[in-house]
Amino acid sequence: MRTSSSSIPAAELIGRAEAAYLGLALGDALGATVEFMMPREIRGQFGVHKEIRGGGWLRLKPGSVTDDTTMSLALGEAILVDGGRVEPLSCAHAFDAWMRAKPVDIGNTVRRNLVAFRRSGDPVAPPSEHDAGNGAAMRVLPVALATLGQDEHDVRVAVRAQSHVTHNNPDSDAATEFLALAVQEGLRGGKLRGVYRRGIQPFIERHPVFTHRSRRRENPSGWVIETIQAVLQSLLATDSFENCLIDVVNRGGDADTTGAIAGMLAGAIYGRDALPVRWVKALDPKMREACATQARRLVSLSLAP
Repeated sequence: MRTSSSSIPAAELIGRAEAAYLGLALGDALGATVEFMMPREIRGQFGVHKEIRGGGWLRLKPGSVTDDTTMSLALGEAILVDGGRVEPLSCAHAFDAWMRAKPVDIGNTVRRNLVAFRRSGDPVAPPSEHDAGNGAAMRVLPVALATLGQDEHDVRVAVRAQSHVTHNNPDSDAATEFLALAVQEGLRGGKLRGVYRRGIQPFIERHPVFTHRSRRRENPSGWVIETIQAVLQSLLATDSFENCLIDVVNRGGDADTTGAIAGMLAGAIYGRDALPVRWVKALDPKMREACATQARRLVSLSLAP
């Protein structure tokens, strides 16, 4: 059987979807240990940080994840309940319920705009030049999976529907739409060179502020421009899923989110077999199952007639 949205067999597409979702969680769990640390601090404590060990400023248990993964799962469930549609109000309610459940961590922009939603009932945050954080980008994977095979314009509309609940900003939009489309290129079997040529290069040409050719992005902040620069530098400077994630999280800074975003991209590109077995085993079993199951359910929407 071949998919209606790809030239690769359905089984491989599903495997790549699982790899992207597990990659997000693995990057999140790996990076959380060194979040907010400087590269020199990481080197002093770990040498090279390359194991899922928990700890960090959140004092996580080994294999635990942060808001990057749990917010993505909340979004994915809302999309599934709506039969594959990405509806702003449903997304806002899902995010609000997620926040009420007291997640281990939550970004300031996400919190502020969800509190505003509670007061107004309007699921679309007002445009703001100050909301160029990476909170919408880190959770975009469910949209990429559910809209695989759709027209690019429709993918972009769906991405903004979830993004604008908390991040209504041009730089956030550009980065988040790019990530969804780049993940889809990987899911369709695109190798790194093809993803660069058809996704990364055109994106940088349209939005040069995100260029990966700037100086090495150490200690990337939650500003989406620095996040994307660090992720692209690591992705393009390495040749495997594992090396990509090790490179990006050892830059420190907002390492759980750079790890999560690099993980979803590299997972889609390199596939399920590229995920280090020791990392997958170290991931919290409930989270591992939740990510893999939701990946299969979401991508099945693109396989439906």
